[in-house]
Amino acid sequence: MTTQSSKAQELTKNYPLEKDVLTIDGIIKAFYEVVSGEAGEKRQWERDSSIHDPNAIYSYLDNVNGELKQVTMSLKDFHKETDAMIMETAFYESEINREMRLFGNIAHVWSTYETRLVKNGPVARRGINSIQLFFDKEKWSIVSLIFERERAEKIPKTFEPN
Repeated sequence: MTTQSSKAQELTKNYPLEKDVLTIDGIIKAFYEVVSGEAGEKRQWERDSSIHDPNAIYSYLDNVNGELKQVTMSLKDFHKETDAMIMETAFYESEINREMRLFGNIAHVWSTYETRLVKNGPVARRGINSIQLFFDKEKWSIVSLIFERERAEKIPKTFEPN
């Protein structure tokens, strides 16, 4: 029988992966890998939790009755919401461009993405992730993220791949 304590110890032993948190490249790569997969496939939420600050928040803009509204949630709530979607739909997201600003122990990453609903299939949508990171105790962590899908307003040229 596995106890809560031994599960937590196992998580600590396996995560975070050094390759995920030692560099910004590593953490952004992991960020996209953990959410991608086939319909019904379990996502790598333990790994995802290990690349985020425990108090990380997710925000996105959603169309509610014809009006854009900000939705904010915890990482745990994001996982629950995503689990509901991925039971029905394959989801593959990848970064196509990145702009970054770094000062001391903080970084801001603008990550332009493409989403496919079939592995290697056509692009279903695009958008931009605005990701804020903090470097502490020799590792990077995502502390907050806000994303917006491309709509009638197209992604600016500065955020397009070169």
